[in-house]
Amino acid sequence: MRLVFMVTGEISEPTFADVLASGHEVVGLVTQPDRPVGRKQIMTAPRVKELALAAGVPVIQPESVRGEEALEQIRAWNPEVIVVMAYGQILPQKLIDLPERAIINLHASLLPKYRGASCIQAALKNGDAETGWSVIHVVKKLDAGNVILQQPSAILEGETGGELHDRLAKAGPAACRAALELLEQGEVVGEVQDENLQSYVPKLGRKDGYLDFSKSAEENERLIRACHPWPGTSAGLGSKRLKIFPPTQVGTGSSQPGELLAREDGSLEIACGSGSLILSEVQLEGSRRMAGGELARGHREALEVGLK
Repeated sequence: MRLVFMVTGEISEPTFADVLASGHEVVGLVTQPDRPVGRKQIMTAPRVKELALAAGVPVIQPESVRGEEALEQIRAWNPEVIVVMAYGQILPQKLIDLPERAIINLHASLLPKYRGASCIQAALKNGDAETGWSVIHVVKKLDAGNVILQQPSAILEGETGGELHDRLAKAGPAACRAALELLEQGEVVGEVQDENLQSYVPKLGRKDGYLDFSKSAEENERLIRACHPWPGTSAGLGSKRLKIFPPTQVGTGSSQPGELLAREDGSLEIACGSGSLILSEVQLEGSRRMAGGELARGHREALEVGLK
């Protein structure tokens, strides 16, 4: 089939590379513009752009896919199927109506649960036993189209957001291949999503990683894993922020939420609303990354005030 890909995020790279090596004809790539990255703000292209150019696939990078120039180029490619994956823009109806067979989206959750950008983190934060890929028809409403197929995957014990992201990235090609095989056989209506079960999870910011020690240790531990590496988790220590890194453990200590509990094994234990959180690695604002116990020894007076 003649395919156009609309992808940007790192999670889409294995899937795009896999389809480039398949028997399908990838006639174009739509991806986000090059962006400045890092402290030196070096202009950096999405990795999928490099993959496409190396394979001789034409690339466009519109600031908005709603522009007539972008739509005309996609129309000229005459795709049978458009594959969308971590693209990052709302698609207009003119584009949705464009391909001959279908426009599909690969979404990293078991829809209708977790529509939106932070679906991977949400599954971890909420303590779900599984997540996976949903392949859906694209409609104007966000992530609301009929489900063509789903490929569940168990969430591993202690898994972080970054680890789950990378594991789902490796599973993406199989989900995409299966969906394209179904579409090759003919029209696929898919299953209507139950709107009563839908939930929305927006893009995360740094404030979403602030710990609340009045909550249970289990909730905080899941948040620390979910938000690693982005946006990271932190708590207030005096006038500074304290970054907290996984792995952390749930303990049985009890005291006022945020209070430091004594430990002798080089870690740092903080009381929560129920249970306690044992921190193995932390970084105080303006300082280096260190073991929790090292912080406890060097900043005893600040820690006596407690975390908040």
